[in-house]
Amino acid sequence: MIWYFRKDHELDYEAERIIEEANSQKLDITVVTPDEVDLIVTRSDRRSIRVNGELVDLPKLVLPRTGSGTGYYALSVLRHLERLHVPIINTGDSIEAVKDKMYSTQILAQHNIPIPRTMLVRFPVDADLVEKQIGFPCVIKVLSGSYGQGVHLVPNKSALDELAEFIKSLKSPLNIIIQEYISEQPGTDLRVLVIGNKPIGAMKRSSQDGSFKANITRGGLGELYPLDDEITYIATETAKILNLDIAGVDLLFDEHGYKVCEANSAPGFEGFEQYCKIDVAKEIIQYCKFKINAS
Repeated sequence: MIWYFRKDHELDYEAERIIEEANSQKLDITVVTPDEVDLIVTRSDRRSIRVNGELVDLPKLVLPRTGSGTGYYALSVLRHLERLHVPIINTGDSIEAVKDKMYSTQILAQHNIPIPRTMLVRFPVDADLVEKQIGFPCVIKVLSGSYGQGVHLVPNKSALDELAEFIKSLKSPLNIIIQEYISEQPGTDLRVLVIGNKPIGAMKRSSQDGSFKANITRGGLGELYPLDDEITYIATETAKILNLDIAGVDLLFDEHGYKVCEANSAPGFEGFEQYCKIDVAKEIIQYCKFKINAS
């Protein structure tokens, strides 16, 4: 039994494809949500998990797809299963690391992976310091987000002051970072899918509405992009450093090559299958089978 671990039972494209592929390969797969799971922590009893109130056997593997929306309870479930030696793709620690964009950027910088200059914001925001260290235009991001949400291009100091004032006024002010704007190919980026430390392909994404964000979910178009040695190295090392068995690594075009924009622990792949004609669901299920046989 494989657990497809997600926030709810409303199946999106990726869920439908993965379940379809698992069934075609004769794998027993079921959707499990954090709200359905009760944990009982004991010293020795491996039958310490209930789903919908029923005592269940441990799954052979868990495939989390909770991504940046992974909360404390979901992380606790994943960590509990991991300590019972259930293979997890990806682990709770790796999911938690990449959902924090500042922390994951710090990890990558420590390992000499090319990244945009990044600054953690504190209030009041020192626009002069931002101009000196990051420059304008710059990109503001909330620390946890996906699909291009919570990402804004700030053209100048006055616009930064206005946005910072608004953020500070919120009842629960957001934690934000400011990053260097990479202007080499505005409105485009690369999404590289890495599965089992192997890039399976790269997709160039291009905005169609003049936005600097190229996400397919926002209406961007995709096209297959050839993997070269630099893309392969950066994407593979990023996934390895962040301990991601499955990763979507987003690269920005830089005048000297590429910089890592961010990494995702539950990358969407509808655009990848549509534009690049790569069977991502099959690659994921084959890797799951490998991990089950290796455990």
